[in-house]
Amino acid sequence: MGILEKISEIEKEIARTQKNKATEYHLGLLKAKLAKYRAQLLEPSKSASSKGEGFDVMKSGDARVALIGFPSVGKSTFLSLMTSTASEAASYEFTTLTCIPGVIEYKGANIQLLDLPGIIEGAAQGKGRGRQVIAVARTADVIIMMLDATKGEVQRSLLEKELESVGIRLNKHKPNIYFKPKKGGGISFNSTVTLTQCSEKLVQLILHEYRAAGAQVALNRSPSEIFNAEVLFREDCSPDEFIDVIVGNRVYMPCLYVYNKIDQISMEEVDRLARKPNSVVISCGMKLNLDYLLEMLWEYLALTCIYTKKRGQRPDFTDAIILRKGASVEHVCHRIHRSLASQFKYALVWGTSTKYSPQRVGLTHTMEHEDVIQIVKK
Repeated sequence: MGILEKISEIEKEIARTQKNKATEYHLGLLKAKLAKYRAQLLEPSKSASSKGEGFDVMKSGDARVALIGFPSVGKSTFLSLMTSTASEAASYEFTTLTCIPGVIEYKGANIQLLDLPGIIEGAAQGKGRGRQVIAVARTADVIIMMLDATKGEVQRSLLEKELESVGIRLNKHKPNIYFKPKKGGGISFNSTVTLTQCSEKLVQLILHEYRAAGAQVALNRSPSEIFNAEVLFREDCSPDEFIDVIVGNRVYMPCLYVYNKIDQISMEEVDRLARKPNSVVISCGMKLNLDYLLEMLWEYLALTCIYTKKRGQRPDFTDAIILRKGASVEHVCHRIHRSLASQFKYALVWGTSTKYSPQRVGLTHTMEHEDVIQIVKK
């Protein structure tokens, strides 16, 4: 029996097993086996004689956004509208066959937008170059999931399932679980909160079933079992989240669900879709609501603009320094020049991050959007 057949069998077993106290250990084991087989499926084949052609493009700009969706939902039209890049758009499926990059210029930032080929069902198993598409999506800062408003719910659930199976977790945070494989001493299990979804016995069963990346070398045991490890739950997590921590290669990223072609549905349906969490409704054909989508994208990227000022001169509002939200004065120094932080004496900051303007601050001061900074060297 091949890996795909084994995965199919386990998925059917999980589907027909009732969820209750008596079956939680059995389900936990099945989920651990499923994660193990999926990891094996994603590993490149050693017997392959030639390398497959990938289509990742060089990362540029201040942030990267990947456009993911089924064929013919308007990804290429959206790229052509938002950037100066012209991506071929037609009324037939699979118009785009490779990754086409474009740049959105917004609030002084250059945001790289990647138009990826359409995903089909079974992409995680390699259908329709699905693995290459998903591999590029893993390198993005934000995913825009483009959906057809006329059949959005079906497409959304299928795409989420495909991304979930290759370790991309959308709009979720990393589980607060400390896990460290050891060479001896057995399994040490502790929790700082009351656990309702996981128990010590279930954790031990999962650890014996699944190995962590690199644990085989550390433990000198069979590749599928962990008998010595330290586990600390700092929040009430499910068995699935615990398996994610063991695997260690999961990517947690924000996702914006964009429903295109709203000019083809009723106002009531548009209102219903717009009220969903992490969702935006647009029409590329009629150029509706694109400005609001840009605002939401900026919010999800969590970028801030910092302006610099020379002594005795006006601030330079034409060339902003783009940093992540929560960046400090030290990050600004490193962005200007790598040796500036070592020569730093103090900085004067104007803006919302200060109690009064200008305020004299040190390297640890946290900057906010559209602050102005003047750096004084020793």
